[in-house]
Amino acid sequence: MKPFTPEIHWDETVISIRDLYKSFGQNHVLRGVNLDLHRGENIVVLGRSGTGKSVLIKIISALLYPDSGTVNVLGLEVETLKHDELRDLRLKIGFCFQNGALYDSMTVGENLAFPLRRNMPHMSKRERDERIATVLEAVGLSQTINQMPAELSGGQRKRIGIGRTLILRPEIMLYDEPTAGLDPITCTDINNLINEVQKRFKTSSIIITHDLACAKATGDKIAVMKEGRFIKEGSFEEVFSDNDELIREFYDYNFIQ
Repeated sequence: MKPFTPEIHWDETVISIRDLYKSFGQNHVLRGVNLDLHRGENIVVLGRSGTGKSVLIKIISALLYPDSGTVNVLGLEVETLKHDELRDLRLKIGFCFQNGALYDSMTVGENLAFPLRRNMPHMSKRERDERIATVLEAVGLSQTINQMPAELSGGQRKRIGIGRTLILRPEIMLYDEPTAGLDPITCTDINNLINEVQKRFKTSSIIITHDLACAKATGDKIAVMKEGRFIKEGSFEEVFSDNDELIREFYDYNFIQ
């Protein structure tokens, strides 16, 4: 069970999604999604591959647009924003890709500096170096600053990917399958890091996964997605407490006792 997080502000909604639909040709991916994320909360969107989880967070960050429905992020209707407004909003949203999305030709330090140089060009070198040092310390990899991504393990790459997302101090974190392809011990390390990021940086997060161990460890609330819609929401214990056939099927699929 995830430890209680007293920083959650249940009366403040940072993401509000209503009646969201998205199709690609005849493939109906999202079929009426509703979701609220509160300030300081971690929501896990749990579902098998192909259920629409990743499409959902791409729509939140305006990498994709819905066919219908509304997405309100930090008080702004995403689909109505102009280019500059959307750019400003995206600086407040951290998107953690499955593979870490590091530049192989740059050192770890250069990877972390890149978004600062691009988005905060007037930041001094001292401020930039201090922020890089803070983020590396937060993800437990200060010693890797001069290493190349190819020299890192899969778990280290994930950590640096999270660090590069944190470097701009986003209010919202979107994690896409953060434990995919990792061994159980490294998965535990990443789950612990997600919780530490929530507490230390006061983030609100949506965590996309099909990993029940990740869901149980990181989620203040679980939202189970099946065939493009949510079929149950609540704490981990609430979601998996009954004998709903669709829920038990997913539980058994993960082989978690």
